[in-house]
Amino acid sequence: MGKEDLAGPSVRQIPDGDTLERLVCPDCGFVNYENPKIVVGTVAVWEDRILLCRRAIDPRKGFWTLPAGYLELNETPLDGAKREAWEEANARLDIRGLLAVYSVPRISQVQLIYLADLVSPEVSAGEESLEVGLYRWDDIPWQDIAFPSVNWALDHYAEIDGNDVLVPRSNPPGEFGQMK
Repeated sequence: MGKEDLAGPSVRQIPDGDTLERLVCPDCGFVNYENPKIVVGTVAVWEDRILLCRRAIDPRKGFWTLPAGYLELNETPLDGAKREAWEEANARLDIRGLLAVYSVPRISQVQLIYLADLVSPEVSAGEESLEVGLYRWDDIPWQDIAFPSVNWALDHYAEIDGNDVLVPRSNPPGEFGQMK
């Protein structure tokens, strides 16, 4: 393999002034920083019901989740959370505030979960959902929840119990995002 085959960040090394190995370009010194992905989502409510979406895509296709997904370039977290609710459930939101920030290092994610009110109860499955529904607490399909952070967010929503002052939550003690 000639030097021309090594163009771009292709050598794993600790760059000057850093403490971690990174992919570095041997020609120009460009450092490819690999940072966590940011996920934005909402616990969206209408009266005493919570919006859930049954996933039409992997991972965890067929399981229930909150409307959430990756933040896009040049998008604010609030705009991203609203976009995800629209894409997954054709839902429009009024966001109340930040409910929780979760760290899931196993899959290199930071999740920003907001509390929001639905503008209308009229929701329908978007492209990434098989179906959507508004669930009362006792009717949530708990056995079919897609991810641990969905359970965390729902539990944190229950903790606020109508309180208008939101204090953002984080991972439950001992939880780092491992699937059960």
